[in-house]
Amino acid sequence: MVLRFILSFLGGIFSMITLGIGMGALALGAVFYMYGQSLPTYEALANYTPKTISRVYSGEGQVIDEFAEERRLFTPAAEIPDIVKQAFISAEDKNFYTHDGYDLRGIGAAMYEAVATRGETLRGASTITQQVAKNFLLDGSRRVERKIQELILAPRMEEILGKEGILELYLNEIDLGVRSFGVTAAARSYFNKSLSELSPAEAAFLAVHPKAPYRYHPVRNREAALARRDFILEEMYENGYLTEEELQTALADPLRTVQNGDFPSYNSERPDRDYFTAAIVNEVEELFPNYEMNSAGLSIRATVDEELQAAARDTLQRQLENFDRGLGVWRGTGLSLPEDLLQDEETWRANLRNAPVIRTIDLENPWYPAVVLEVGETQLRLGIEDWEEGDEEPVVPRRDIEWMRGNFADNFSRGDIVHVRKMTSDEDGSFIRWTLRQVPEVQGAFMAMDVNTGRVLAMQGGFGYEIRISELNRAYAERQPGSAFKPFVFAAALDSGYTPATVVVDAPIEVAAGGEIWRPQNYSNRYYGPTPLRTGIEQSRNVMTVRLAQEVGMPTVANYAERFGVYDDMTAYLSASLGSEETTLYRLVAAYAMFANGGERVEPTLVDRVQDRNGDTIYRHDQRVCRECADVNLEPGRAPRIASDRERVMNAVTAYQLTSMMEGVVQRGTARGAVNLPVPIAGKTGTTNDEKDAWFVGFSSNIVAGCYIGYDTPRPMGRGGSGGGLCAPVFNSFMKTAIQKYGGGAFEAPEECMFINIDRFTGARLPDGASGGNVVRECFRAGEEPIFGITFDGGFAMASDLPLFDEVRTNDPVSVTTSTGEEATINSNASFGSLSSGGLY
Repeated sequence: MVLRFILSFLGGIFSMITLGIGMGALALGAVFYMYGQSLPTYEALANYTPKTISRVYSGEGQVIDEFAEERRLFTPAAEIPDIVKQAFISAEDKNFYTHDGYDLRGIGAAMYEAVATRGETLRGASTITQQVAKNFLLDGSRRVERKIQELILAPRMEEILGKEGILELYLNEIDLGVRSFGVTAAARSYFNKSLSELSPAEAAFLAVHPKAPYRYHPVRNREAALARRDFILEEMYENGYLTEEELQTALADPLRTVQNGDFPSYNSERPDRDYFTAAIVNEVEELFPNYEMNSAGLSIRATVDEELQAAARDTLQRQLENFDRGLGVWRGTGLSLPEDLLQDEETWRANLRNAPVIRTIDLENPWYPAVVLEVGETQLRLGIEDWEEGDEEPVVPRRDIEWMRGNFADNFSRGDIVHVRKMTSDEDGSFIRWTLRQVPEVQGAFMAMDVNTGRVLAMQGGFGYEIRISELNRAYAERQPGSAFKPFVFAAALDSGYTPATVVVDAPIEVAAGGEIWRPQNYSNRYYGPTPLRTGIEQSRNVMTVRLAQEVGMPTVANYAERFGVYDDMTAYLSASLGSEETTLYRLVAAYAMFANGGERVEPTLVDRVQDRNGDTIYRHDQRVCRECADVNLEPGRAPRIASDRERVMNAVTAYQLTSMMEGVVQRGTARGAVNLPVPIAGKTGTTNDEKDAWFVGFSSNIVAGCYIGYDTPRPMGRGGSGGGLCAPVFNSFMKTAIQKYGGGAFEAPEECMFINIDRFTGARLPDGASGGNVVRECFRAGEEPIFGITFDGGFAMASDLPLFDEVRTNDPVSVTTSTGEEATINSNASFGSLSSGGLY
């Protein structure tokens, strides 16, 4: 009886336990089912695309810029070294390779510790898989519901992605401090190393950060960081990842980092962002409007030639500074520090560091912001940013300001923020003195590109680029091109049957427009009578160009300008023939390239190739095919032929004729003396009314380059502000570097050319053996016998008292017969009128 009671009691207990377990399992199942219904779709992780750094590479494969919302460089799991994986596994989830996504032992240990300490110690028990679920799919809150969701998701994710897939997501996504996401970016940020270069101690230091990315800074929290790193190293040893010897070596590592100054910063090895790399963003986003440059992980091969980019920057900056200093006016930065901030060195240094002044100028030597501390009669004492005890005394002597009007007291006050640089000897680089500098008010742009491919080799969009100070790229700014537009008028004429020897009248004309009279003039205020086209473009004759545009028809000229991409929709007014309608340096340089390459269309580009985050090429600019590049039997010394099916925008003979005429601009025209190079050069100056805009665009057989200079808010630059005086020297200096690297040769004449000796002053045909300064061998189309002696006036009849081929002044009234047959008198005070003609010379 007693035995039956005991068995019955035990059976009841067992039934209750069994029932309780069943009810618990049922309840647990219900909980898991309930929370499992609203889980996010984890299959999307298989196509995970993290926000990744986009990098810009030079042609030599060097990183020249990066664009990132989160500094992350995606690295496939197969390329992540085992020592890095082992460090993170030891730090975060030692049973990673043996559990199914969750670690029951870890959960039990965490619960025991929480109970034992009555809740004072709460440590996480999440596996790496659970952390991935939390970071990618859940809200990151510390709630029981979220933990349950983690436990449900973890095994499902491992089934889909596998262990290596989970690690790949984790090690690429995790925030590891110093604004670096993922192990690859963190290795660069902390050690300036690739993952394969990391030592066990360095890998362990990266693994310090997952739970508290900004609590273990290697300088500010050095002791805590070392203690945590050493703990991870011990774990790696316990887990069999390190030998005893490797452990001891790693523990002895003193923790050398970029932040402590032990390694150069990865960023310091890259050039500062400039106009070129900033412009790449716009081009890539136009190519791929659905990509975000800061997060797409693109690899962009830029067309930039870093040597030519440096030459463009240096030559433009020098010219702008020389022009500015020639004005003799000190403007400074316009900023100053109040007197009360100058009493303490630490205070003024801190405020100087925050001053919004440009810090990226490196003309001859780096420019430093400085504050005026003392204004004396013979010297100026400064407080210079980054100046240290032992550096050269921070004073500027009186002789340094001889270029500006007034003395120190007239131009400076205590507290003024200025720029200074070291003046050093050209011979040995020794220090001479500190010298004051100022960012010029006049600005400009320069651009160079390959005439055959459209690859932009250099672009400088102003004096200096700094995103919070000045990022306007003036290569894309709309300005009047002036006479730099005239080649398109002459191109339209040459393609319409004119020749370089065709004679056009250079005599006064009047044009009625909008109830006003426009009287275009030549820059010299003289008129030269009947003149060949060649001389007209060489000497940049305005009146002759207007007559030619009238004869050819402005709709035809406008069509040519649009075909070359100078304008999208040009207005067909006669004044536009002199460059009164605005365009950009970028468009104009690209258009001139088509003159240089024989008349074939090229599209300018700053990007050679774009690859996506997986390394697949998604864009390539040059679509030409090199059929002979793989020919092993190609005869020595001969370059392979590259097949091109580019659109022809102008006749090859026309392109050569125009190029030859523009060679004359350099040899004896408006650019003579300013351009002197060892290879044939063609080009055209441009200067607008009142010298508000100065241009020069020119080219060799393989490189075209252009310069623009002017104030951002247009105003006269003075009589010396011409295209030949300001921009042609910039072109000349740049091209010296370009020719040294890329060479150049004679412009290739088409087979259709028939050459005839011409008198460049009269357009008359000369005997084959003629020689002298007036003789030019002109190209005519083969099979077309040129007719000489015809003079074109554009519908504006020539004044009867103008002698042929002579210079005529307009000091006296001149009688002109208009195209309607009426007589008009141009008085001695005739001017440009109220209409802008755009071009001067």
